[in-house]
Amino acid sequence: MTRSSRNSAVATVVAAVLAASALILSLAPAAGAQSVMPMSPPGVPQLENAPLPTPLIPGVGAMPVLTYPVIGPARPAPEYGDVNVFPTPNEVVGVAQPVMFFFDRPITDRARAEATIGIRTEPPVAGKFYWINNSEVRWRPHSFWPPNTSVTIWAGGKRQQSFRTGDALIAEFDDRTKHITVTRNGQHVRTMRASAGRPGWDTYNGVYYTGQRGRNVRMNSAAFGLRIEDGGYDSIVNDAVRMSYDGIYIHSAPWSVGDQGVRNVSHGCINISPEDARWYYDNSRNGDPIIVKNGPGRPFGSFDGQGDWNY
Repeated sequence: MTRSSRNSAVATVVAAVLAASALILSLAPAAGAQSVMPMSPPGVPQLENAPLPTPLIPGVGAMPVLTYPVIGPARPAPEYGDVNVFPTPNEVVGVAQPVMFFFDRPITDRARAEATIGIRTEPPVAGKFYWINNSEVRWRPHSFWPPNTSVTIWAGGKRQQSFRTGDALIAEFDDRTKHITVTRNGQHVRTMRASAGRPGWDTYNGVYYTGQRGRNVRMNSAAFGLRIEDGGYDSIVNDAVRMSYDGIYIHSAPWSVGDQGVRNVSHGCINISPEDARWYYDNSRNGDPIIVKNGPGRPFGSFDGQGDWNY
């Protein structure tokens, strides 16, 4: 391609971007969300999407992320064939949720793989990559996401999806008081009595975030080597929200209501009353932070898949 023809192509792309931007800005939210830009021909700048601010509409649930087309930076060809991304398209997540990239094969050049990924946010948010293993990399902000941040991901040269954060729902368990304080966007909304891990099963101190959940979850201590005859358990618990890969949950525990707010009696989970557990289950979402502090347990760190905020 000659310089003049390349300049002409660039001018054509820029004109298309401006026209498409004007069109998308006039669309209703559902119409402008999650559009996928086609691959550009060789020598022509690649188009991708950038997020617009997500409107706050009282009483309306998850709003899709509005996007508009921009010229993306040059990125290397990926050495992987495909990549799955979490959060899922148009999901609303908590302010501690990292972005997870699962490659279809082990990565030999991590810097090159990172360079194939684009993360655009509104408002602008700075963050960092970190590797879980040779086929999974994550990205998170240096601090919790601002509430109501719109995020668009570009990965693998073709995969694009958007999500957004919701309110900053932050739960903090202080082992000194045995209470959980919950705030929403800095305003106190609930205090819950709780019981954490008893001596020998101390709950780790640090920053967790919520993940997999279930109204009825079977918990079997044999999974981590504690037999029932040695004081273990095999039971169904209600309104359980996972806090760590190794099995720490916050969940309903009617059997320990008398201990909640007084002493720690669990095997590491955070026990709360059935009423509080139902409220927390109904009001939280993937990626909401839970902070445990002032307990006798060791620091919660990168040894666990949900320890992202502790290193």
